[in-house]
Amino acid sequence: MSRTTNALPDSINQYLCSVSLREPEFLAELREVTRTLPRATMQVSPEEGQFLSLLIKLTGARKCLEVGVFTGYSSTCIALALPPDGRLIASDVSVEWTNIARKYWEKAGVADKIDLRLGPGIDILDALLADGQAGTFDFAFIDADKSNYLNYYERAMKLVRSGGLIGIDNTLWYGKPCDPTVTDADTEAIREVNRRVHADTRVTISMVPIGDGLTLAMKL
Repeated sequence: MSRTTNALPDSINQYLCSVSLREPEFLAELREVTRTLPRATMQVSPEEGQFLSLLIKLTGARKCLEVGVFTGYSSTCIALALPPDGRLIASDVSVEWTNIARKYWEKAGVADKIDLRLGPGIDILDALLADGQAGTFDFAFIDADKSNYLNYYERAMKLVRSGGLIGIDNTLWYGKPCDPTVTDADTEAIREVNRRVHADTRVTISMVPIGDGLTLAMKL
């Protein structure tokens, strides 16, 4: 959730994108469409989307999970990086936002790789577990309601295989977690997930200052 990398001054971020970003026209168009929406800051930055694509290719992921689709920028980036038989199960609660996502999945030619499931993320993850899919996912990306981040993380830990990767977005949260005077519910939720993942001996971690902060946790 950040249209640019917050940790960088605008001039440096613009230079970074000018020499590293390879954004297809349909993704640039999607960013422009999303920019007009009231909650446009929920979209990942283009450099983070490209980084997600690289992670999928580096890890050889074939089966992925996304909690929180919004208008589909990150899911499109993930699906583009998957092999022809790769699949992404993507969940969101909004028909309005995901209708935009569906349009751009078609434009990108990845609609057949994406299984969209509408409903509360917890319910969808629990249904996957009940369906016997524990340990079958290569990658999970969490970018939904912050109050449930720990719940999503714990379920993702069950769903992802050993050696699989979990990405948790917004873990720098505009710098609010390092300010003790900020105590709203979302900031406290981010602080707690950061503490818990940092102390979690089940994973190897790195927090990457891209977008609004992306924590990567590889399941041991």
